[in-house]
Order: sequence, then structure tokens, then C-alpha cells
Amino acid sequence: MLNAQQVQEIIYQGLPAASEEGLRVEQVGDHRARVRTPFRESALRPGGTLSGPTMMGLADAAMYAAILAALGRVEMAVTQNLNINFLSRPAPRDLIAEAVILRLGRRSAVLEVQLFSEGGEEMVAHVTGTYALPASTRA
Repeated sequence: MLNAQQVQEIIYQGLPAASEEGLRVEQVGDHRARVRTPFRESALRPGGTLSGPTMMGLADAAMYAAILAALGRVEMAVTQNLNINFLSRPAPRDLIAEAVILRLGRRSAVLEVQLFSEGGEEMVAHVTGTYALPASTRA
């Protein structure tokens, strides 16, 4: 199993924009990952709320982090499906994603992600997703 720093390095290598945006993998383990993206004014949409693509991108990164932590270097694991329900307006603070692998099969993984504003207890978005795994990932 990889630790949070190792997972973050793999993400940065494969997607340099994650480094530029300050994405941080804070915790991984037990088929879970906690990932943070810092608040940026440039991520606001009209009306002063964080954009949907910002929230979707963080959720996707958290799913990927959970998979990397569980399986190791599987850079070719890719998003197959992502569903998001926007529940409440996020605060203008860092956004935190908590991902959990619900099912890890030979060819795919099903995950759930909860998004929160830093310091808030109310979920701002709920995400489910499926990742396609490379054929050689699991026996």
C-alpha cells in the first residue's frame, strides 16, 4: 500500500495541473482517501459559489487517490462514470473530499465521495463513481 505522499507524487506526475492548483492528499488507508484543494478566487462561478468542475475534479482526484493507495501504481486506472449531487453552497474556503472504495473488483472499482467545506459539517456534494482498472491490476 502507498502512503499519502507517494499517492500525491503519482498524481502530480500524471497531472501537473494538480500540483499547480495545490491539491493535497492528506490521508490514505483502509480503502479511503482524504484530499484537499485550496480555495481559489478563480474557481468561483457567477453567484460566488465554487464551480461544479472544481468539485467534480476534486472528487475524481480523491477516488483516484483511494485506488492508488489500495492497489499501488495503477496510473492507467481511469474514470468510467462519475455522478454528483450538489447539496448545498460551499463556503469560500478549502474544499475537502473523503473517498471510500465500496467495491474493488478485478476490472472496476465503485467509490463514494463526500465533499465538505473546510470547517463545515454539512456535506456540500455527494459523488459516486466507477473506475475502470487495467487488466493486470488484480488476479
